[in-house]
Amino acid sequence: MTDTQTNPRKSANWKKPVAIAVAAVAIVAAAAYGYASPYIALNHLKAAADARDAAALNEYVDYPALRASLKQQVGEMLQQRIEAAHASNPLVLFGAVIGSVLIGPLVDAYATPDGVAALLSGMPPTGKPGERPAPPPPSEAPPSSQSESAPPAPSAPSNPGAQTQPPQQQQSQEQPRAQASAGYRGLNTFAVTWQHSDRSERYAAILQRHGLFSWKLAAVELNEPNADNAANASN
Repeated sequence: MTDTQTNPRKSANWKKPVAIAVAAVAIVAAAAYGYASPYIALNHLKAAADARDAAALNEYVDYPALRASLKQQVGEMLQQRIEAAHASNPLVLFGAVIGSVLIGPLVDAYATPDGVAALLSGMPPTGKPGERPAPPPPSEAPPSSQSESAPPAPSAPSNPGAQTQPPQQQQSQEQPRAQASAGYRGLNTFAVTWQHSDRSERYAAILQRHGLFSWKLAAVELNEPNADNAANASN
């Protein structure tokens, strides 16, 4: 009788550590996925933008918030230019009025799949009148052009080597790729920052948390992080 009564207790005591271990593993897995969720969302966002998939972008872009942020950032950009140049060139004030009128079309142009693709490819708006999102860098075009020019190359092994290197150097000089870095700015904020060089201005795309594991592109920061550094460097 004693054996039959103690066996259920032993089995119950054996199940408790297993349940605790399973719960601990589940918590660690959820925490790891939660930490990696903005990186996963960023990869999906970039893929959808490159494919110009409007339906997929709707899941990863908060367009109303992005429009408001673009309007504010471009307006501040133009205001900074006015304050920097109005003393030497009064006509800049007239240009600023035109620029402020054209903020709306610029925002409408960048709050699109093409605009999101440009923002995520290191090509933010510069505030120029009539500006449109720049096309993505021709990363796929050069291979096809090189493959077409490859057949005549073997006829002269020394000259083609000298001819193929300068175009690559020219492309690297004309189209420098921005260096990107990403990280948390808070529990519900994730930022991706681009900068072409150490001396160039940088900008950021801001993702906001929606729910536990969902993130959406909701804002941009245009040249603000280096504004103070530029002022100190000028002084």
